[in-house]
Amino acid sequence: MFLQIEDFLSAAEVQTITEVAQKTKFIDGRRSNPHNMTKHNVIAEPTDAAGQQAAQIALAALQRSDIARDFVFPRRVAIPVLTRYGVGMSYGAHIDSAFLPVGTEPLRSDVSCTVFISDPSTYVGGELVIYLGSEEVRIKGKAGQAVFYASTSVHQVAPVTSGERLVLVTFIESQIADPMHRDLLYALNEVRALEGLKMDWRNRTRLEYVSANLQRLWSR
Repeated sequence: MFLQIEDFLSAAEVQTITEVAQKTKFIDGRRSNPHNMTKHNVIAEPTDAAGQQAAQIALAALQRSDIARDFVFPRRVAIPVLTRYGVGMSYGAHIDSAFLPVGTEPLRSDVSCTVFISDPSTYVGGELVIYLGSEEVRIKGKAGQAVFYASTSVHQVAPVTSGERLVLVTFIESQIADPMHRDLLYALNEVRALEGLKMDWRNRTRLEYVSANLQRLWSR
C-alpha cells in the first residue's frame, strides 16, 4: 500500500527549496549506498547548510501532516536528503536498506517517502516506479506532492531524458513494523474518522477500543 498527499508542501515552501537547491553542494549519490551500481544521482552533502535547510522544511511538513502520521505511525524519521537527477541519471530497481546509520541506534526503514520539488512539466522521464506483484505504478508527482510507500517494495527511478528532477527523500521507522498491520490500522482509523459521527456512541467507542488496543498490541 502507498499513499500520495498533494500539497504536502506549500507553494512557498517549494519555491524556497528550489532556491535553496541552487546554493546546495551536491555529491555523488553513491556515497550513501556505494554498493548499488544502479544508483546514478547526486545528493546534498550532509553538512551543507543549504541542504539542511531544505531537510528541515520537509521534516516540519511531516510533523504537521495528520494524514501522513496516520499512515506511517512514525517513531523515528531520517533527515530528508535533497536529491537531484540530471539528464541520463536514474536509480535502478532496488529495495531500500533495512537499517540506516542514524545516531547511536540504527534506524529501521519501514516506510520510504519521496517529496517532489520539480514541476513535472519541466523534465521528461524520472518517474518513481513501484512494483506491486506483476503490476507497476508510475508516479510523477506535482511540485509539493509526497508519496509514502513500504521500504520493502521493489522500486526504481526511471531515467531522466530531459530537464532535471529534484526531490527530497527520507525513511521512516514506524511504531507498527508490520506493513499489513499498518494497512489494517490505517483503514480502520479512516472508517472511524469518516463514519464515526454517524454511529451510535456505543459502536463508535467499540471501534475506538479495537483501534487503540491493536495499536498497543502491534507497536514496537
